[in-house]
Amino acid sequence: MPLPDAARRYPVTLPDGTEHRGTAFLSQVINHPRIQVGDYTYASDFDAPEDWANRLAPYLFEFSREKLVLGKFCQIAHGVRFVTASANHATDGITCFPFPVFDPERMLEYQPDVRDTLVGNDVWIGYGALIMPGASIGDGAIIGAGSVVRGTIPPYSVVTGNPAEIRRYRFDADKIERLLALKWWDWPAELIIEAESVLLRGDIENLERLAL
Repeated sequence: MPLPDAARRYPVTLPDGTEHRGTAFLSQVINHPRIQVGDYTYASDFDAPEDWANRLAPYLFEFSREKLVLGKFCQIAHGVRFVTASANHATDGITCFPFPVFDPERMLEYQPDVRDTLVGNDVWIGYGALIMPGASIGDGAIIGAGSVVRGTIPPYSVVTGNPAEIRRYRFDADKIERLLALKWWDWPAELIIEAESVLLRGDIENLERLAL
């Protein structure tokens, strides 16, 4: 079967032929200067918003200094929120109260935290997870439902909890290294289609043969 059309806003067609508005390709529904989204990355929501950028990253403003970068083929469940750096308060003073925020002349110059939030390719983020400022999630990682993610999450790890901790790796170190070298998400669409059954089986050896 062909890949879904990456240019579609709503890539899921229900059995009655209607579009499922609760699942959207984010590259097609988000137009925000501080958000970058790779092809085929989707989010699902039971209460589909008009503004997907605001739903997913409510603290990321057009004038913010940080970015939210999402790779290709990511899967983002209902209730996931990216709490980006603009939400943070300064903590090195006597108070954390953000006085400059209430002064229009100083507001744009005041941002104590400017770290980007980075999500790799083929990352599955489960129901209700919180991705905190400056988090960096590696390719192929799985973020468990309700997790609170800080810091760096290694590729192909499975993390859960608050704070999110590594519970296991999806593959051994050798296979992870080989998968990161293959970067299947960057392949041409026709090659990914050919590799679909191999990808779904976790058949790394045959995936490598297809890449030759």
